Amino acid sequence: MIRYIRWAAVACVVLLATLLVHTARLQLSRADELASNPANRRAAIARYAQPRGAILVDARPVTGSRDTKEQLRYERTYLNGPLYAPVTGFASQKYGTSFVERAEDALLAGEDPGLRTLPFWHELARTRPAGGGAATTIRAAMQEAAYAGLDGKRGAVAAIEPATGRILALVSSPSYDPGVLSGNGRTVTEAWERLNADPTRPMLNRAIRESYPPGSTFKIVTAAAALDAGVVTDVDAPTRTPDPYLLPGTRTRLPNAAKGCGHASMAEAIEWSCNTVMADIGVAIGLKGMTEAAERFGFNDDGLRVPSWVTRSNFDTDMSRDQLALSSIGQFNTKATPLQMAMVAAAVANGGTLKYPYLVDRTTDALGHTLRHGRQRTLHQAMKPSTALRLQRLMVKVVEEGTGRNAAIPGAVVGGKTGTAQHGVGNTGTPYAWFIAWAQAEDSAVPAAAVAVVVEDSRAVRADISGNDSAAPIARAVLEAALSG
Repeated sequence: MIRYIRWAAVACVVLLATLLVHTARLQLSRADELASNPANRRAAIARYAQPRGAILVDARPVTGSRDTKEQLRYERTYLNGPLYAPVTGFASQKYGTSFVERAEDALLAGEDPGLRTLPFWHELARTRPAGGGAATTIRAAMQEAAYAGLDGKRGAVAAIEPATGRILALVSSPSYDPGVLSGNGRTVTEAWERLNADPTRPMLNRAIRESYPPGSTFKIVTAAAALDAGVVTDVDAPTRTPDPYLLPGTRTRLPNAAKGCGHASMAEAIEWSCNTVMADIGVAIGLKGMTEAAERFGFNDDGLRVPSWVTRSNFDTDMSRDQLALSSIGQFNTKATPLQMAMVAAAVANGGTLKYPYLVDRTTDALGHTLRHGRQRTLHQAMKPSTALRLQRLMVKVVEEGTGRNAAIPGAVVGGKTGTAQHGVGNTGTPYAWFIAWAQAEDSAVPAAAVAVVVEDSRAVRADISGNDSAAPIARAVLEAALSG
């Protein structure tokens, strides 16, 4: 009898050892596979078992969480959702996350290692820390001014603090309420399908994910390249550019919308937006010089993150001379996001130094203790300081005497540049209205903000589209909000 008991004991030990080995194998070698199995809902249940951390604007939350009392317990809520959608993005139980919700997902969901003050405690207790917070660089007054200025028209606004790179406003219109995507039910599916089928594309973040022909606003880049390279040494000297201008190697004549552009100086060409003069200057600089200048401003950069990825702004690196002429005035294949053109204005305002733009000022734990600060850094030296100083004067003259008078602000120095960008087959589409600008209080040593506005409202009468009429008033409102803060 004792022998049988021993055999049974040995069998039990073998079975127990086998079970332990199998359990260890599952936990060590197949844990990730099992955790990611679509049939395993434990990860999703744990993810939504507690409120998500807040995204903040001016130290106030613009997001929250709602207790549904369901298995996936907490859903995301948004305060002024359409206003801040280009900043926050959405956090959906069904469709994932976007923008800051995506870039700071680990922090907001309580999964960031920096939130674990006691090592291994949460692993042993099978809990997770409370979600942290992401304080953005956005200023509410500027965001509201940009959103109200666009007033539902298709377009975008991006504003930057030139000295630091902090993104102060990021607006895309028309917008949407990200709260309608928060859950996982039928209504969420219907909202997703409706938003994606909408021809106005409300979920497209036009400020950082759409690129447009920048039109005459790109002439600032061309002017910077000309001054840095010594192609132009006296901005007030007449050029030898006829009106109209014959594109090199072709029979195509490039006209001007403005009058008096024949043999105009570069200063006059910036002030009155003469295509002919700036196209000829671009050809004189040459493809290599123009490409290098554009890239110093951020063009052709595939790696820009703010922290969400930004669509590349394009300046072709292989062109004929006639194509280079058109590219130098923001046409042909030249494309730019509104954020990119705000960076152009910011580089001029900041003495030629282009700061890396960023959107998250700091991250915190649930108690508000700072974990990380947004890092200020230089992206490029876009131009010489002396060049920036001369361009500042030219841009101020655009606002005081030229095509951008609707951007003038009493008691402030404002520099700007208008643009009306042609697009569509044979340039038959309604032009995009552009305006880039920067503003500095008369008693301040540094500029308050730089801004880019694009309006692509196809409902407008073509003759009524211009940077000064359609975009400059929006830029002025945003800059006024910057100066008042």
